[in-house]
Amino acid sequence: MKTVRMIVIGLGGRGSWWLGELLKMDDVEVTAVCDKHEDRMLRGKAMCAERYGHEVFGSTDAHEVLARDDGSEAVLITTYWNDHVPIAIEAMKTGRYAGFEVGPAQSIRQCWDLVRTYEETRVPCMLMENCCYNREEMTVLNMIKKGLFGELLHCQGGYQHDLRAVSNGMEWDHERAWQYLHRNAELYPTHELGPIMTYLSINRGNRMMALTSMATKSRGLNKYLKDRFGEDHPLAHEQFRLGDIVTTSIRCANGETIVLTHDTSSPRPYSRGGRVQGTSGIWMEDLRSIHIEGRSPSDRWEPMDKYYEEFEHPLWKASRAGAFTGGHGGMDWLVMRAFLNAVRRKIQTPIDVYDSAAMMSIGILSEESISCGSMPVAIPDFTDGKWIKRDPDPKSVFSLSEVDESLFENFEEF
Repeated sequence: MKTVRMIVIGLGGRGSWWLGELLKMDDVEVTAVCDKHEDRMLRGKAMCAERYGHEVFGSTDAHEVLARDDGSEAVLITTYWNDHVPIAIEAMKTGRYAGFEVGPAQSIRQCWDLVRTYEETRVPCMLMENCCYNREEMTVLNMIKKGLFGELLHCQGGYQHDLRAVSNGMEWDHERAWQYLHRNAELYPTHELGPIMTYLSINRGNRMMALTSMATKSRGLNKYLKDRFGEDHPLAHEQFRLGDIVTTSIRCANGETIVLTHDTSSPRPYSRGGRVQGTSGIWMEDLRSIHIEGRSPSDRWEPMDKYYEEFEHPLWKASRAGAFTGGHGGMDWLVMRAFLNAVRRKIQTPIDVYDSAAMMSIGILSEESISCGSMPVAIPDFTDGKWIKRDPDPKSVFSLSEVDESLFENFEEF
């Protein structure tokens, strides 16, 4: 299998973890590492030296790393959110595939700049939205493609995760802390929206048209800081802009609706709150339950586990037969292997530039809607009308637009 030569930019917690995973892969060679904090960059160099037996190039300047002609074909970007798109654009202009971690773009202009760069260079980029490759979401996708839910009507999802501790994170320069302080928006839409876009064929015969968002008051972060650190904590009385619960409703061109929830300032268990409802059935992630008309008992839920044997996505079946490891239950590994597969074959990434821009735009537009009293806001068509009749995506076991079981007959990617 052809070795992919890759640069890693951003070596905080997530970036260092990814570097460690890449160094385990025999078909990947890390050619350079970068972080604006010198200690992180040096730690990354040491990790590479331990793995390869020699030093790789390291720098605190992303421009310096990308200006080098080192034969690398791809760049993994795990920096602060503000830097994801600008570094991706620079990487694409050098001819390198750009994979960048989640966290929304910071303006609609950034989204358009990303799209225009792809259209000028034809170099793909990919938002590394790992939840698209989670086992349950991929099983639901397979069931949708096989028609079990009938015609889809409505989807829901959320980033619902107790992250109050990061409100104290300014002392270690945590990205979320700054976002919470200054923005009232659906700050992290892609985990729930990525899978929903695959369900609804967004950008491939369908698109998101408009949204409206609203936010509750902000109370949870201040209460947490006072209870945990006392009334004298520097942020205990600071006005966090982020509402404790942000709800965003989206209308699609083909008549479906989507509801997203951002809830990270409350005491609660983790949930992405997935729900798919069609004319023939419904799936609820929180209950791990499903009801399919004609298969399920009348007016009764069934456990989702009952459907895995027949409908589990073939990618998950194949992956368990190989050397399959990785974080977040395995979906991290799969999203990276999907990216590497595209780089190796010189094909379009399964989450392409139009998908990436559409997903990221929701965070920005939700902020606009909230600031205007929950007014509806139009969602740009980043495809410039191509969504109506798109060329088919490349044939791949990692495809999120179709499930072609014939591709898995001699599959040895892992």
